[in-house]
Amino acid sequence: MPTITIDGKALEFELGQSILDVAHNNEMEIPHYCYHPSLSVVASCRICLAEVWAPNPRNDNKLEPMPKLLPTCQTPAGDGQIVYTSSPKATANQKAVMEMLLNHHPIDCPTCDQAGECDLQDYAYEYGRGERRCDTEKITQSKKDIGDNIMLYGDRCIMCTRCVRFADEITGTSELYIEGRGAKECIDVFPGIGINNELSGNVIDICPVGALLDKDFMFQQRVWFLKTVPSIDPLTSSGDNIVIEHNNNQVYRVKPRTNLEVNQYWITDEVRYGWKFVHDKTRVVDMDEDAELIAADKLQQASTIALLVSPMLSCEDAWLLGNLVRSIDKEAIVGVGPVPIDGDDKTFKSGFTIRSEKAPNARGVRRALGDVFEYDEWKKQMTSADTVVVTGNYPEAWDTPEISENQTLVLIDTLANGLTERADAFLSAATWAEKAGTFENYDNKLQLFDRAIHPVGDSQAEGQFAMNLQALVNDMEATVFNAATVRRRMADAGIAGMLDVELPQNTNRIDTDMPLSEV
Repeated sequence: MPTITIDGKALEFELGQSILDVAHNNEMEIPHYCYHPSLSVVASCRICLAEVWAPNPRNDNKLEPMPKLLPTCQTPAGDGQIVYTSSPKATANQKAVMEMLLNHHPIDCPTCDQAGECDLQDYAYEYGRGERRCDTEKITQSKKDIGDNIMLYGDRCIMCTRCVRFADEITGTSELYIEGRGAKECIDVFPGIGINNELSGNVIDICPVGALLDKDFMFQQRVWFLKTVPSIDPLTSSGDNIVIEHNNNQVYRVKPRTNLEVNQYWITDEVRYGWKFVHDKTRVVDMDEDAELIAADKLQQASTIALLVSPMLSCEDAWLLGNLVRSIDKEAIVGVGPVPIDGDDKTFKSGFTIRSEKAPNARGVRRALGDVFEYDEWKKQMTSADTVVVTGNYPEAWDTPEISENQTLVLIDTLANGLTERADAFLSAATWAEKAGTFENYDNKLQLFDRAIHPVGDSQAEGQFAMNLQALVNDMEATVFNAATVRRRMADAGIAGMLDVELPQNTNRIDTDMPLSEV
């Protein structure tokens, strides 16, 4: 394979890669603002310029320097090239670019929500000068409300144009444009048209500075206090990879996690803001002290059991619940809960698709339970059962089944609904953010997610309730629910694919190297 040497390190690469791509693939840092791997290359910010020496075929392939610094984001890597990103010439350029960018940039890091994850802040420290030499008055820009979820701080913008290219190339909606010229150019929206497409929140993530901010997260939390956990979209069948960012057992925001095979670099606004049910005021997090004892007693007395497993549950939860009822009633009537459908699938210009199926694990539940009834058929069959176990965990009101007066109802759910008061035994379920497990997406890809926060109130994972009830029914000591252990048991039981998935470690987050002191 061809090789290139960057800052003294010889690296192999594939033809067609840029110098910057080669560096990033080998975990070498070259400063950049305008470049993003999913967007067109404009080479406008100029901070990635480097000194490049290359073999000259007209001079016996002797190494010769290029006549000027080259943008590493736009320059193809060549066999035998030697690149210097920290030479005196390259360093002088980095300092000059930073000085020009900071000439008109406000010094408001203490109040900026981007502080702590701002490329401009980091590069100013690493590549900038220690003083401002420009004596002209700063050019200021206005603060603008440009969408339902986005606030634009114009004077912080460095005109990298990532957001404009995103709206043109990824969504194809083109709500953003560049107004003006020179030092007074700025990002804006067309009159009367805000940036409110279904992927709009991603421009917040790709903005390298604090120009585009999330209204929902503004002034809520300093990012260096947030803890990040890799997770999976809990609202749709897409299986988009996300990170949950939390502190003090409170979820503060959800952001995309890169997975080029599933969701590329993006998530929908539906997923970005749809986690609020975790802390919803209508959520029922308290249950009677003897609720589990009552539920176990009802199951022991049952002659025929019907179990409805929600497609919002993990594979592990579904399997344990299925084992529980089938251990009591081998002919238990087992079905999958209603799978919400909203419109049709929608595919954007980049190929990113929003799924109309609004359940994260319908396929995984079917995999875990085997031969089960679909919801409409289950409702017909369950009328013959004297005991019904229903699970919900939907993020909003759902199509709850009708339970007759002569049937016993054991309900495991999160939000209050028509069955909550009706239940003979109610068990408060934990949301996906409060447990670990596996979801199977629309493309039958199994993906793991980890627990971010501790269950609120008395709530527990459905799998934990299943294990507790199994222990009570069999007069045994209950064990603690562990998703990894359950997956191994599922694999031993012949359920395919349960050991072929690993918990991703990438959270797209670079932790600060600044020590934090307790106050």
